[in-house]
Amino acid sequence: MKEQPFWNPILETMQQEKLKTLQLRKFQRIFKWTYENSKFHKSLYQSAGITPSDIRNYEDIKHVPKIEKSMMRSIQNKDPFPYGDALCVPLEDVSTFRQTSGTTGQPVYQPDTWQDWEWWSECWAYVLWAQGYRPKDRVFIPFGYNIFVAFWAGHYAAEKLGCEVVPGGVLDTQARILKIKELHASAMMATPTYILRMADVAKNKMGIDPSELSIDKITCAGEPGASISSTKKRMEDAWGAKVFDHSGATEIGAWSYECDRQPCGMHVNEAMFLVEIEDINTRKIIEGPGIKGKMIITALDRIAQPCIRFDSKDIIEWDSKPCSCGRTFRVIKGGVTGRSDDITKVKGVLLSPAAIEEVVRSIKGLGDEFEVVVDKQGDVDRIKLKVELLPEVSKQDVEFILKDQLRIKTNLGYRIEYYDYGSLPRYEVKAKRFKDLRKKH
Repeated sequence: MKEQPFWNPILETMQQEKLKTLQLRKFQRIFKWTYENSKFHKSLYQSAGITPSDIRNYEDIKHVPKIEKSMMRSIQNKDPFPYGDALCVPLEDVSTFRQTSGTTGQPVYQPDTWQDWEWWSECWAYVLWAQGYRPKDRVFIPFGYNIFVAFWAGHYAAEKLGCEVVPGGVLDTQARILKIKELHASAMMATPTYILRMADVAKNKMGIDPSELSIDKITCAGEPGASISSTKKRMEDAWGAKVFDHSGATEIGAWSYECDRQPCGMHVNEAMFLVEIEDINTRKIIEGPGIKGKMIITALDRIAQPCIRFDSKDIIEWDSKPCSCGRTFRVIKGGVTGRSDDITKVKGVLLSPAAIEEVVRSIKGLGDEFEVVVDKQGDVDRIKLKVELLPEVSKQDVEFILKDQLRIKTNLGYRIEYYDYGSLPRYEVKAKRFKDLRKKH
């Protein structure tokens, strides 16, 4: 019997017009639910003069006010404690607590009902099935399970698919590598930073070539690295495995994924999320391909603390081509390429940290770690790049190509500092490699 390539063949191959009709009906339902059950949202919508009866067609969705993370921070730590006025269910119906990582400020608390948690698992099931996870897989998850959502839902989705799951938990990096070797794990989920960190430890501290281990597929999240070609190549070369990207967030859900055809982008799960791309300058919705903007997203089925037209700050663009996998879910070209609040002007030039990562990771003589520091000397911006040289590589071996590629890809000149391999900070979850000191002054 031929294996089914889709987790949900009806929804994943539904024609776009039918998908839009489904999205509209789901949006009307979640908007009405939220309007009637959230004091915070109802007040916001009443101030804008919009009610559930005003959402009659797809175009009407554009008039619904957007939500930002700062707005959610301002209402938490109030009754019903600690979630405040956005909670749409009785407190006793909340079965799961998570919070955002806090990398962009005060963490936001996220309550979920059991129904919501089943929804999370279903979202992730689309991700893993599309990337080739099957019941025969033994999946190792090398992260400390805690209050961040991290790969919690990925864990449960893997079990839902019938995979065997090995939680890495409190094991340290070397112990995790040994457990992968001992159990012949076939798949793994982690941030790009930690995937590279594990490979480094295995090779340089333990004398183990990670490409000779049993891992054949890796799912990444939490950072844009798996959609950056040079970073993806480093991971795939190190582990001898296919590396797939996925994007999700605590307050949103697992909304997009790269399939096994690796179309240089990620499918949006349009059956469960409505994604709009907003022009950063004009704030108009971008309908067609080829123009980058920031993502405004609605989780169409999440009920405890709904996510309606949430300004994610993620920078994305629609691809002009459908994927050869047969899914009709649209593809965002190149995945999430950065965040609007990460993009900054340096010497009058718009700079994305992802562009620097692409350059550094493309040069063979440089290590995986780097650090960017922007500051001012008087009224003049300065930008410094710290990189590590691999053993037996000299500054002269890489300096010309590094400066040349930085100028071409970012249109900026850098003060470059070279460090011995292993000197820069190492990270096990999300890395903090970009520091803008101008904001402190």
